[in-house]
Amino acid sequence: MWCMIPGVGEVARTTGSAARVHDQEGPLSTLKLAIGSAVLGLLASCAAAPEPAPPPQPAPAPAPRQAAPAPAPAPAPVAAPKRCDATLAFQKDETFPFDRYALTDAATARLDRDVIGKLADCAGVEAVVIEGHADRIGSQQYNQKLSERRAESVKAYLVGKGADRNAIETIGMGKTVPAKFCPDIRKRSELIACLAPNRRAIVSIKGPGK
Repeated sequence: MWCMIPGVGEVARTTGSAARVHDQEGPLSTLKLAIGSAVLGLLASCAAAPEPAPPPQPAPAPAPRQAAPAPAPAPAPVAAPKRCDATLAFQKDETFPFDRYALTDAATARLDRDVIGKLADCAGVEAVVIEGHADRIGSQQYNQKLSERRAESVKAYLVGKGADRNAIETIGMGKTVPAKFCPDIRKRSELIACLAPNRRAIVSIKGPGK
């Protein structure tokens, strides 16, 4: 602060002159010399002291944080297309009599309900597959032919009810896929009755639903 007072420099310059005339002016000169020495000391300290550093600049304000974008909504689940697929197998009194391929009344009633009725629910028919089966009594060749005739009997009935003949495929499985074995029965009549579940037809339907 003393360095910036007006006139301090001038006092310092006159101090040298006061020292030169010290002998002529007496006590007044001595006072001036003391003041001048003090001023010179202040000036020396001003020259040595560094200039004050400028005040620090305030830190920049942080940039505003952008909100995270909201997640995109999940797509709505796509409903699976309707199907009219179904499979039925003759059971109990729906099965074929021994060594026969004619349909029983119970078999035709089941076909009306579960095949013809199901086909009405189809927008189209991709395939109708009919398997004919036989029991193990008799030769492989004989039972193969018998199983094929049983499958054809079912097809003829369905076609007569309005099913598309070209959409129906028949397969004779012979005695290769038994549903029941009856290994401990020796009496023929009892064996024939026990093996009745093997004398069956299986119908499979595939197609899109309405």
